Amino acid sequence: MPELLSGKTALVLGVANKWSIAYSIASAFVREGASLVLTYQGERQRETVEELAADLKATRVLNCDVTKPDELEQLVSELKQLSPTIDAVVHSIAFANKDDLSRPFVETSRDGYLLAQEVSAYSLISVARALSPLMTAGGSLTTLTYLGSTRVVQNYNVMGVAKAALEASVRYLASDLGSSKIRVNAISAGPIKTASSRGIKDFSKVLDAVAAVAPLRRNTDPAEVADAAVFLASDLGRGVTGNVLFVDSGFQIVGIGL
Repeated sequence: MPELLSGKTALVLGVANKWSIAYSIASAFVREGASLVLTYQGERQRETVEELAADLKATRVLNCDVTKPDELEQLVSELKQLSPTIDAVVHSIAFANKDDLSRPFVETSRDGYLLAQEVSAYSLISVARALSPLMTAGGSLTTLTYLGSTRVVQNYNVMGVAKAALEASVRYLASDLGSSKIRVNAISAGPIKTASSRGIKDFSKVLDAVAAVAPLRRNTDPAEVADAAVFLASDLGRGVTGNVLFVDSGFQIVGIGL
């Protein structure tokens, strides 16, 4: 079969370890022939991401904290030297204080709310603004979301509100960037065991509950999310923008069981 991303340069932000969804996406991009660039946040992550990049045969590993405008500017400068165009960008970045995930939403601190919004939602806007000028041939910008954006999920709290803002941002960015042939979409993945999900109280119970009632009667495989990201980044997804694509074994359709 032909490689779906052959000749394309892809930037993946948010690879943290081999269990992260971003790593699965990066691996699938390489499988499909993309030239891969990864980012890390600060020196503490550098060695880990460089080791992962070596496994993936990534072209470059660049530093970027998306909450710092100067680092985004530096990223753009380095990308310009590396490749004439960027064809696909994956935004897999989110953060909330653990305390704000474990206590009732009504007790969310102001600082915690603003932090979750800045890192988890606003960063997509800043990334799109910074990188879209490099996407001169058009392309795909994909982010990761979760069902907690539209439904109350216990212990997801402030992150659910941030994901709601993220999904609204996808729609507005899709409208703004469509004339430049840049497509903006989100993948709503089912619950997956990752380092970040361990910060959610009683997460194992969520996995059990989803597997029991989802139409496919199982949890989501990271590889399924990665293949969906390949579709969106490839020419097969050329007519898809402003959407939230669910990859969750069908759980989003389930109502009250009787």
